[in-house]
Amino acid sequence: MIRRDFSERDIHMALDGELPSDERAAYDAWLDSNPEMKARSARFTADREALRSAFAGVLDEAVPVRLRKVVLGEAPVKVSVPRSRWWLAAAAAVLLATGGFGGYFAGIGGLGQEDPAEDQLAEQAIAAHVIYAAEKRHAVEVPASDKDHLQTWLSNRIGLNLVVPDLSANGFQLVGGRLLPAGESKAAMLLYEDDKGERISLFVTAESTENAKGTYASAQDGPQAVYWLDKGYGCAVVGSLPREQLAVVAKNAYGQLLAGLAS
Repeated sequence: MIRRDFSERDIHMALDGELPSDERAAYDAWLDSNPEMKARSARFTADREALRSAFAGVLDEAVPVRLRKVVLGEAPVKVSVPRSRWWLAAAAAVLLATGGFGGYFAGIGGLGQEDPAEDQLAEQAIAAHVIYAAEKRHAVEVPASDKDHLQTWLSNRIGLNLVVPDLSANGFQLVGGRLLPAGESKAAMLLYEDDKGERISLFVTAESTENAKGTYASAQDGPQAVYWLDKGYGCAVVGSLPREQLAVVAKNAYGQLLAGLAS
């Protein structure tokens, strides 16, 4: 049996079927002796299956020529073409799989706005919501039962004094949260659920230099985002609620987030 030091890279190789067969037994033994890495492998597996399940109908579609040209630098990033469900799948896949291209992809497609940073925040927030709001067992990394740790952990990781908003007055209870990539930065995602199982999420990231606010939806029948960009941070509230209701929830969440950031 091959014996060597394994790492997270080997987890990805194993999940992709690229781990040499003669190393498999040693790899399995390494996982069994490292509970943290075994849990990480299980989470990666669950994330991959969730992504495949969410976008099973579009993953086999050919990549549009215009988007291939944009990624390869052969065409301008700004184009005035309506977005399809394929776009949302691409944004979600990039967000989950790499993170590094998230901001680049999110600027593709015109919204009739002067600066694509607004598109970027809304698209990243919606893509994250589409993936994780549908999850039952792996929707969050830290549950609501560990709220104090969740606030401290996410605050330290994204570089903001993040206060988890209390949305019980709007009928939503905290499920938990997770850390996500956001272009070249990091983002905190907080997930909430009402008594009917309807979920909304808050997406908060640092490093924004813009100042804007608005409402945006990637698809007519998909979730929408109410977002704010201010100097030093950006946040978006995402859900499939009626626009007026989502706006009320977002206003409550934003007020509490702003108070926390300013403290």
